[in-house]
Amino acid sequence: MGYNGVNLKSSISIGKIYSIHYFEYMNDFSFEGEAHNFWEFICVDKGEVSVTAGKNLTILKKRDIIFHQPNEFHNVKAIGTIAPNLVVISFDCRNKAMNFFRKGHFKVDDLEQNLLANIINEARHCFDCRLDDPYLQNMPQKESLVFGSEQMILNYLEQFLVHMIRRYSSPIISTSNFTSPHAVQAFHHKTSAEVFSRIIDYLENNINNNLTIDQICHDNLIGRSQLQKIFKEHCNMGVIEYFSQMKINAAKEMIRTQCMNFTQVSEKLGYSSIHYFSRRFKIETGMTPSEYTSSIKAMADAKL
Repeated sequence: MGYNGVNLKSSISIGKIYSIHYFEYMNDFSFEGEAHNFWEFICVDKGEVSVTAGKNLTILKKRDIIFHQPNEFHNVKAIGTIAPNLVVISFDCRNKAMNFFRKGHFKVDDLEQNLLANIINEARHCFDCRLDDPYLQNMPQKESLVFGSEQMILNYLEQFLVHMIRRYSSPIISTSNFTSPHAVQAFHHKTSAEVFSRIIDYLENNINNNLTIDQICHDNLIGRSQLQKIFKEHCNMGVIEYFSQMKINAAKEMIRTQCMNFTQVSEKLGYSSIHYFSRRFKIETGMTPSEYTSSIKAMADAKL
């Protein structure tokens, strides 16, 4: 008995990738605007921005996403007191299914947010450039690529677009058939996930303090080995390393909000001295606080 193969059709096929960015902007950032002959979307990871798409002005908050169709004029401006973090990806796609995204703005769910994070991560393996450079119009590829990184970017982006169309078009099907990997993990390891989530909340509430592993264990009624195992399982790092990164991310936001100087930021986050804060900041980011500020301000002042 012979087998007949099936040629599977692609509803969404990405052609060229023009840009993959993760921007950390000052709270007074303003981009004059542009138009180009390919698709682009902006997704807010933190803060708020106002976006012009054609003649329409829209306010986007955390997890909001807006698509700009080819040749549509668009600009973006930070608003409020929280400095925005944005994912911006532009690409070529000629499928009729893309007409769905002409409808306006949407909100990403957990799986879609994870897919965006995967795209950013793969882009760091694939492209030999900073992903936060607004002057960048071409993305040079690394000479030695991580195997499959280019294909993974296409796969993740196509899945992202397909999932979003299905979720908004058929919510019942989407919910049952496209469960987030983290949700699946939470189902099988509910206790572990709940403890991890509880401790993350605890760390966020104590972001201004100096915490030790013993104190974290004591306050959360958990053993040291179990604590480390849970953090290794969920984020592949130790709890103190995670807390250190959390503090630096908070510092970056404070710096971009421009409401405190470095000494005040250091004191606010519970560092023993401005020198120790600067040293930790450079270890985590590769830049001193001053270098980071200059870099971000250069982005905010960019005239594209």
